[in-house]
Amino acid sequence: MTTLMNIGEAASAAGVSAKMIRHYEQIGLVPQAERTEAGYRLYGEREVSVLRFVRQSRRLGFSVAQIAELIGLWSDSQRTSREVKAVAQRHLADLEEKHREIEQMMEGLSVLVKACHGNDQPHCAILDRLSLHSPPQHQPAHKPQLKKVRVPHNETRAGGPSGIDLMAWMRGVHLHQSVQ
Repeated sequence: MTTLMNIGEAASAAGVSAKMIRHYEQIGLVPQAERTEAGYRLYGEREVSVLRFVRQSRRLGFSVAQIAELIGLWSDSQRTSREVKAVAQRHLADLEEKHREIEQMMEGLSVLVKACHGNDQPHCAILDRLSLHSPPQHQPAHKPQLKKVRVPHNETRAGGPSGIDLMAWMRGVHLHQSVQ
């Protein structure tokens, strides 16, 4: 007989938060939990195992779509390890590309930081380089006043529906090349 757990117990056993379990159910990554007559969620060892799988996959940076694909492969007894490896290899290639892009950003930023005297004078080499090819008369007339916008949790990661994909944006901004 399987021991059933409430959401808090399942969260603790899987190493995730109850909020994340509800989120994973909402987006369809894990199936909706069984419910008691009072409406409380119930989880068994199988569900906890899947939640652990999700946690481990997230720690390796797999996207929700990739995790869904991996869970599908895990549940398919006819899968080949070649299929699983292909998912992991694609993810590794993506991470390597992001790593290269981050290194390029760091190199460009390092050049900017070294170029700035960092003293009490208003002149700043960083701002000069960032505003390269912008005439002085086009200097902004105001300081931005950012508004707080509530973004749903599932959209805060880069690449989410309203999230900014910083890496894709940076592909078009070759700061490291123009700052030499």
